[in-house]
Amino acid sequence: MKSGALGTYIDIAQVVLYMFWIFFAGLIYYLHRENKREGYPLEHDNGSRKVVQGWPAVPTAKIFRLRDGTTRSSPPEASKEPPLNATASNRSLGTPLDPNGDPMLAAVGPGSYALRADVPDLTFDGHPKLVPLRVATDFHLEAADPDPRGMQVFGADGAAGATVKDLWVDRAETILRYLELEIKTNDGLERILLPMTFARIASGRVTVNAIHGHQFVNVPRTKSAETITLLEEEKVMAYFGGGTLYADPSRMEPLA
Repeated sequence: MKSGALGTYIDIAQVVLYMFWIFFAGLIYYLHRENKREGYPLEHDNGSRKVVQGWPAVPTAKIFRLRDGTTRSSPPEASKEPPLNATASNRSLGTPLDPNGDPMLAAVGPGSYALRADVPDLTFDGHPKLVPLRVATDFHLEAADPDPRGMQVFGADGAAGATVKDLWVDRAETILRYLELEIKTNDGLERILLPMTFARIASGRVTVNAIHGHQFVNVPRTKSAETITLLEEEKVMAYFGGGTLYADPSRMEPLA
């Protein structure tokens, strides 16, 4: 065979192009399959709860070992979502969901949350990240900033619902995360947490527009008085988030 004869019968450039197409198609398949490690399998929202995977199917689980010795799988072996506490208004796809019972406690819509680990978030050196200032004694408020401790907390209806007793700091980010409130219940005085993102401090008072004054009693509690778990954070944030829509019936009406 003469030198260069192979190129006479085979178009090398075309072969390279076909190889690139095959590689690129495989890459798209791989990335699309790996993309299904979170959020899949899907479920129909028409009441049938039929599992939907699409093509390609959900990949086999990968196991990740965490620094504390526990393992996590991706995709997770079990559902990481709370049971749906709502009823579809009709069987059409995409239909609105009506919360069952008290919408503030239904954990749907803006009040939904993920089932995160029921353990406190930790700093790099293994200490609880979110703690009150009475525990994090090496932190203090800037003298120029208002100190909300002792202030009354008012809801969107102007009614007082609690009193600020302490502040919770994020040791890793060095910012305030929660206000610790004292409320009156039928069982006596109890403590709850108010996320700083829902609090407005001005004129010697704290205002929370997300909920009404009488709704502070239903804020989810923490198991410990000096730590909060990742799951508890989800529930507390979800309660105030749900209040932005469900605290008052008028908020669920059309804007126009």
